[in-house]
Amino acid sequence: MPGCFAALGDSLTEGLGDPAPGGGWRGWAALLAEALGERPGGVPLVNLARSGALAADVAERQLPAARELRPRFASLLVGANDTLRAAFAIERVAAALDRAHGALSADGAVVLTACLPDPGRMLGLPAPLARPLGRRMRAVNTVVHAVSARYEGVHLHLAEHPWVAERASWSVDRLHPSERGHRLLARGFHAALAAGRPVGPPPALTLDGPQPTRTGSALWMATRGTRWVADRCTDLLPGLLGLAFQECRHGLTGSGRLLDAVADTATRSALAALSGPYGTATGKDSGTAKGAATMAG
Repeated sequence: MPGCFAALGDSLTEGLGDPAPGGGWRGWAALLAEALGERPGGVPLVNLARSGALAADVAERQLPAARELRPRFASLLVGANDTLRAAFAIERVAAALDRAHGALSADGAVVLTACLPDPGRMLGLPAPLARPLGRRMRAVNTVVHAVSARYEGVHLHLAEHPWVAERASWSVDRLHPSERGHRLLARGFHAALAAGRPVGPPPALTLDGPQPTRTGSALWMATRGTRWVADRCTDLLPGLLGLAFQECRHGLTGSGRLLDAVADTATRSALAALSGPYGTATGKDSGTAKGAATMAG
């Protein structure tokens, strides 16, 4: 479907948190697609995103399908789920993101990326548990920022937007945007695209459904939320406890910066290793992502 918008990624792009009026999920990608065309109606959306997807899933499964479509626009938002896996390796995440972004760019698509959230912070985990996840998420965001710069994509620094700190922007699970959050994310991408391309009017902020409530949030966390965390952490939990122990030990000795240094070195090495048919080295900017830890995946 030449000229379409192909959305790749995980549950954020699938639309979780923004129920569609007729059932299922809508999400920011659908809202943005309606506002991308120069004429009313926008451009066709093909949403390939799937809940739980890892960066490798996007590169190996979603990317081939997206390339067959020859899209005009493509979005690549993934990485948060990788941080919740015991086998997390920033070099594998970097290679997958570089492969996907490079291929889509080479095909002529305008590729959209954004910084992703710190799961530990969003879930309110204790510091010894949250810090290792935050360190991983910063690494992913640094890679996303650098890869987007390498291929001159459209990268959204969500940390610069005040709405990301507002409770109303998030659904009851505290990890996915609410309808309002999805609309604001769509408007953020729309504004970035409008700076250099003809697009339609921005997505509206008028809500179709009710805002999430504190009661609803508490009920979700007491019932489905606990199970959701357990399902996500079955693979991670043993390793995360080890990371937490390491975090506490370094905290007691005042050497916590060593852990940051190790993570930074691994991230730089992962970026330096990127080479292949779509470019060499890391391009324009391999520095820390400005929008680290701001939006759920």
